[in-house]
Amino acid sequence: MSKPPPRILSIAGSDSSGGAGIQADIKTITMLGGYAMTAITAVTAQNTRGVQGVEVLPSDFVMAQVESCLSDIGADAIKIGMLGSPEIARRLAERLDTFSGAIVFDPVMVATSGSVLANDDTIAAFGELMRIATLVTPNLPELAALTGRDSLDEEDIFDAAQELARAQDTLVLAKGGHGDGGEVIDRIVSASGKLASFGHARIDTRHTHGTGCTLSAALATLLGHGQPLVNAIRLARGFTFAAIENAPGFGEGHGPLGHQAVRKVDEGRET
Repeated sequence: MSKPPPRILSIAGSDSSGGAGIQADIKTITMLGGYAMTAITAVTAQNTRGVQGVEVLPSDFVMAQVESCLSDIGADAIKIGMLGSPEIARRLAERLDTFSGAIVFDPVMVATSGSVLANDDTIAAFGELMRIATLVTPNLPELAALTGRDSLDEEDIFDAAQELARAQDTLVLAKGGHGDGGEVIDRIVSASGKLASFGHARIDTRHTHGTGCTLSAALATLLGHGQPLVNAIRLARGFTFAAIENAPGFGEGHGPLGHQAVRKVDEGRET
């Protein structure tokens, strides 16, 4: 009998256009050999041009979805994305405090299109989830906001990531996609210092909708497979890079990635 796939629970919002959120997570988890389960926090009317509407689900119903999955099938790893409300964040932190598998928290604040997906009260509640997370994956604007900075220069990124890692007793993957230059540099940082950094040539494309969702879901899946952390990051980055390269070109704005077209994961360069 073959080994069963790792059970991955995605807790995130729904993207009606299929590019980000729950839809991107299901595609990613499936393509990487995991079994995808979901707890939807919010429903959005959304496309490549932006977010036209958001309906946040009641926290009781979000927690009912989580409980339905964990009490029956169980989970080897959890990915957390868009939360919708501070109450959802706090209740998840309380429920998942004793979860024994990996938790990857992508602190979603703004969609690729620029639409705001988390208000100030929700962002303030992120700390409770970061403290139970195995890994937190902010992009540079999110990292700046989480450390009280207006913005981050290249020389500030490591200090900000280490500050966040120390404050929340977690590991931080500072994603460099919003940085300058021809190379995207991601840094994995602990409270004691940098563990590794990873580089890829920047792809000149507008089709990047759901990049952060894809990366965090890939990380949860690979950690659920039992991959060591640094190797999971390397492989997850490679999958995300390949999905961007294989984007189908849909939409008039920030188009979705081509998850289903990925056949080989490029491991990129570690420094």
